[in-house]
Amino acid sequence: MKIAVDAMGGDYAPEQVVLGAIDAVESYDYDVVLVGDETKIRQVLKKYGAKESERLAVVHAGEVIEMGEHPAQAIRKKKDASIVVATRLVKEGVCAAVVAPGSTGAAVTAALLGLGRIRGIERPCIATPIPSKKGITVLLDSGANSDSKPKHLVQGAIMGTHYAKYILGIGEPRVGLLNIGEEASKGNELAQATYPMLEKVKTISFYGNVEGRDITEGKVDVVVCDGFVGNVILKFAEGIAMFIIQLVKEAIKHGGFIAKLGALAVYPALKKLGKRLDFTEYGGAPLLGVDGSFIICHGSSKAKTIKRAVRVAGELVDQDVVGHIRSSIEEGEQYDSES
Repeated sequence: MKIAVDAMGGDYAPEQVVLGAIDAVESYDYDVVLVGDETKIRQVLKKYGAKESERLAVVHAGEVIEMGEHPAQAIRKKKDASIVVATRLVKEGVCAAVVAPGSTGAAVTAALLGLGRIRGIERPCIATPIPSKKGITVLLDSGANSDSKPKHLVQGAIMGTHYAKYILGIGEPRVGLLNIGEEASKGNELAQATYPMLEKVKTISFYGNVEGRDITEGKVDVVVCDGFVGNVILKFAEGIAMFIIQLVKEAIKHGGFIAKLGALAVYPALKKLGKRLDFTEYGGAPLLGVDGSFIICHGSSKAKTIKRAVRVAGELVDQDVVGHIRSSIEEGEQYDSES
């Protein structure tokens, strides 16, 4: 299986992206095709003593979509952009999945235009794994769509259920609708209209409404909301995690000898805590609903994140998550298509 990686995407491209790809090939049974400026990519390969091979190939792309560019305009104008070429490799069957660090807007647009949507899916969504007390809670949509209709949230619940089942190994994922209270009557028009529709879907286990604090409690396995709210939650969670880690470091630094001595004693526990709060540990987030396996990585992704994103991309293909979603939609999930 070959995974196409946009080597020019993100703040630390191409070095960290290429290094992550090298590590992925050494660690997993997936091949990688690095897409981007071949001269720059080969310079990094040489620096780290890696060589092109059947397992680690390079495909040239002469253009890059920058973070500040308008996604749709840039995708249409730059036909030789690395993210466009990487997506095309999947469309043509050369590669099985895409790993795309960098601009989320450009990645979503490239996937929609290059791969299209699964028939019946109107709005693909980004599914982000968030650490919780009980393991992982999948939040979607976390940024693909700012405005959603009830049917989009229902489709998100269906797709999130398949991701949690086949990638996270949860036998019967519980689905919660993000709201400001647990009662069915709570929330805005979107939440109130979505609730009864989710109750009718027979192939998901709908728990009911959940509040923001329930995400990290692990009360449910999948939480659905519109992309505007989901992205705010995601960015806030990232900020809180970094803030907590920084507070601990400062407390140890300025706490004197006893604090430093105590820190040495609890260092293994602190290290585990930092790992659980580190979003890079989970690789990228899948863009569910497009007709292909597509992983979006944070713009600040480094080698470790890219490595794990390649693994997640490969698992999406191995478990045929796209196929399971397609089958569910084609079989006719129970929701009002006009809502």
